[in-house]
Amino acid sequence: MAWLILITAGLFEVAGVLAIKRVTTHRNWQSYLMLAVAFGLSFSMLSYAMKSISMGTAYAIWTGIGTAGSAVLGMTLFKEQKDWKRILCIAVIIASVIGLKLLA
Repeated sequence: MAWLILITAGLFEVAGVLAIKRVTTHRNWQSYLMLAVAFGLSFSMLSYAMKSISMGTAYAIWTGIGTAGSAVLGMTLFKEQKDWKRILCIAVIIASVIGLKLLA
């Protein structure tokens, strides 16, 4: 259960990054609410997951999901650069997250 909560926390981290992007274009209370809710849920779920998963592993996986997810969404939704080197680095992040899960 802690692993599912940790993955969900990582997805809320991605939602929080998307909310930051939204705040830069739509400065209204809904954007700030989305930002606060996404990061609030992300941090709360990360904290809960750390009760069962070691801090180093949980934090690395959480940031890996957030980093890779945000980069992929940036490329797909906001037409950011899709250079092969960037995609390779994202693949390394994903492989590292999987490795941490397998070793934990």
